[in-house]
Amino acid sequence: MLKWEDFEKVEMRVGRVIRVEDFPEARNEAYKIWVDFGDLGEKKSSAQITDAYSKDELEGRQVIAVVNFPPKQIANFLSECLILGVVGAEEGVILLQPEREVENGLKVM
Repeated sequence: MLKWEDFEKVEMRVGRVIRVEDFPEARNEAYKIWVDFGDLGEKKSSAQITDAYSKDELEGRQVIAVVNFPPKQIANFLSECLILGVVGAEEGVILLQPEREVENGLKVM
């Protein structure tokens, strides 16, 4: 069982997708995504969500991401956060997002 103090170590924040590019160097089809987390600044992520979202659908969307994982090298791209989504949906990964617009950088509890 996970202890509460373990869960508290995971820092989930709300951010807004500000840029999306194709990622042809990735092993599996993916996007390169830049997210604005307000006072935390901008962080990059790689996401295998091309089946469920176009680049246009992603830009401007608020997402929820874990921002305190160590950076991870994926091909020639350094991923700095993990954008969260529901896995196993028929149409692919479905991104988590706040129910309404909130300030970028707010913590998810």
